Amino acid sequence: MVPWSELSAAFEASRNYWICSTKANGRPHAAPVWGVWLDETLLFSTGPRSVKGRNLAAKPDVAVHLESGDDTYIIEGAVERITDRELLGRFAEAYDVKYSFRPNADDPGSLVYAVRPRIAFAWHERNFPESATSWRWD
Repeated sequence: MVPWSELSAAFEASRNYWICSTKANGRPHAAPVWGVWLDETLLFSTGPRSVKGRNLAAKPDVAVHLESGDDTYIIEGAVERITDRELLGRFAEAYDVKYSFRPNADDPGSLVYAVRPRIAFAWHERNFPESATSWRWD
């Protein structure tokens, strides 16, 4: 079975994260974002007028999937807008180290969200179902 430490390391190392949210009409929406994994939590930003931003304002539940389907790591949870200055600073610093771009935490055109996993899944295609693992925190 896949250990939590492997899922955590994959989320930390990933360049892109697929955010799956729900539109107001109930239809699903998926889009990639850049983000950072800090304290077992995914932090990412999006504009309030983007499809993601509008979806998250109305319904904060998301699923987040990494890029590979061969080594699969998924978390589910509800986004929480981050306004804590210290955490925003840590986010900006880690983001800059990872992407060579420092987001402006004071930009009103960009919201920073955190996804703390409530449910997580992981498996490897090469040895599924032996590797399939799930975690639940609610």
